[in-house]
Amino acid sequence: MEITRFVFSLLFLVMMTVGSSGSPNHWRRKRVREPCKKLVFYFHDIIYNGHNSKNATSAIVGTPAWGNRTILAGQNHFGDVVVFDDPITLDNNLHSAPVGRAQGFYIYDKKEIFTAWLGFSFVFNSTQHKGSINFAGADPLMNKTRDISVIGGTGDFFMTRGVATLSTDAFEGEVYFRLRADINLFECW
Repeated sequence: MEITRFVFSLLFLVMMTVGSSGSPNHWRRKRVREPCKKLVFYFHDIIYNGHNSKNATSAIVGTPAWGNRTILAGQNHFGDVVVFDDPITLDNNLHSAPVGRAQGFYIYDKKEIFTAWLGFSFVFNSTQHKGSINFAGADPLMNKTRDISVIGGTGDFFMTRGVATLSTDAFEGEVYFRLRADINLFECW
């Protein structure tokens, strides 16, 4: 009887050990922290100022009561809504051949500091890429780099997710700025 109890206890202990090592958590793969795809693009924004309609790629479509649609409002442009259709290039030269368009809007959303909220897509139709990458999030413009969420995509970027690190690469007053977008995709199909 003593031996039977010992064998059952030992068998129980072995089964518990095997059972815990075979649990779903043990076999679950760890999430990979390395991106499955890295991309770098530049997009060039030329704001309509009343005199540059031929070259403008963005326009103020909404303003606060004290603003107008050809000059950005004072107080950190608070309340201005800007729509854009900017060229995307592989380098920082505005005159390089575009590989797509950055299309969307930004809203200057804070009086106390220069900041905006962005919602836009990179729309590609080139030999290298087809489809779109969609972005959304806050853009604290005074920071050297800012992270914005990649929330989906189509075509070559179907249902992709990740993070884009934006940095202002150049600006000329309130008429032109260029953003560098370092995109790290963590879900690629």
